[in-house]
Amino acid sequence: MTKIAAWNVNSVKARLEHLLVWLKEASPDVVLLQETKTQCETFPREYIEDLGYNIATSGQKSYNGVAILSKYPIEDVVKCLPGDDQDLQARYIEAVTNNIRVVSVYVPNGQDLGTEKFAYKMAFYDRLHSHMQSLLDYDEAIVVGGDYNVALEDIDTHDPVKCVNRILCYPEERNKLRALMNLGYYDIFRSLKPEAKEYSWWDYRAGSWQGNKGYRIDYLLLSPQAVDRTLDTGIDTSPRGKKTPSDHTPVWCTIGPEKTEINQLPEA
Repeated sequence: MTKIAAWNVNSVKARLEHLLVWLKEASPDVVLLQETKTQCETFPREYIEDLGYNIATSGQKSYNGVAILSKYPIEDVVKCLPGDDQDLQARYIEAVTNNIRVVSVYVPNGQDLGTEKFAYKMAFYDRLHSHMQSLLDYDEAIVVGGDYNVALEDIDTHDPVKCVNRILCYPEERNKLRALMNLGYYDIFRSLKPEAKEYSWWDYRAGSWQGNKGYRIDYLLLSPQAVDRTLDTGIDTSPRGKKTPSDHTPVWCTIGPEKTEINQLPEA
């Protein structure tokens, strides 16, 4: 069984103590981190490696940054999203570990409709769509996890009326995320828990956490081969309740071993 989690830590150095405690308590096998906010050479590797994790990172100073932690060897690492050689923002990393292709992705927030940042978000989604489509050609278990900065459905927001025509909930954003799933990927949390009203992000302001005024904007999107092996999924809210936490909390799923082929009986 492989437990895979995605977590926007909002600075791996600022939240290092929280991360280390959670790694010990939750014991995920693979972790997809976003918004590490540090260059690769300043990533606090030794503390995490001491807990038995291998590490692959794509980082930049003070902003963005993604990483993969795994108790298994990490192979075939890809550190940028194809499609724009001029884009230097560290928002994508992909690798194979324990025979599962995993991706940590940090989609731009977008700021607001009509801005350059929103246009960048839409273009990023288009590139992600193209690459995720090509990944399906591998015919393997794939988990694309991270902060997608979209609340896909009204159930993924604390107040659907208040969220109309606001960032994270614009129809343009939702359509981009929905298009990824139309390729053949599954939002595993919603697939297994269709009625659950749970969130993964709460603003730091206005008592959002205390009042549970959250959004579900962090997802694990699974290929059919991964879905067939999924045993459970959830959102772990425990880190969000700590002092000076990330504004996000981990989302996770557990994937069972590869299914062995059933021997065919010989013809009579």
